[in-house]
This record gives sequence, C-alpha cells and structure tokens, in this order.
Amino acid sequence: MRGKRELESIAKGVANHRRIEILLLLSKAPGLPIVDIADKLGIHFQNAAQHVAKLSAARLVAKQRDLNMVRNSLTPLGEKILRLLKQL
Repeated sequence: MRGKRELESIAKGVANHRRIEILLLLSKAPGLPIVDIADKLGIHFQNAAQHVAKLSAARLVAKQRDLNMVRNSLTPLGEKILRLLKQL
C-alpha cells in the first residue's frame, strides 16, 4: 500500500489538464523530448518542462537520456494512473 505522501504526490501530478494531456500524448507517442511535447500541445517550452518535471516528481513520467536529448515516457505507474483516469 502506498503512503499518504506518495498518494498526494500522484494526485498533485495529475491535478492539471495540461499534465493529463501530456500523459495522453506520451501514451500514444512514448519517448518525446520536451520540445516536441510543447509543439504538439501548442504551449511554451518552459511551461511543458515544468509540467513534465511535476509528472516526473510524481513518478508518472520517466526521463531517458539519448545523446544530447532527454526523452520522456510513461512509467508503469503513469500507465496505471492514466487507465484509472480514463475510467472516471
């Protein structure tokens, strides 16, 4: 069972429509760098970076270094949370 603080972190991670959009986007196109996330959602790079950082802190998105680029993908927990959100 997850602790209260961990559940709070997860809830805060998805408590924004942009972050939910990012989860949906990464479920369809894993491995996107922040610049592509920002472009596909029509938001500024810095805004996308802040949202991805919050998703990463909640352990919903993982970052993988690829040469000079950081690719973002859903974690198994991120996939579970997205499935739960789709059921609501």
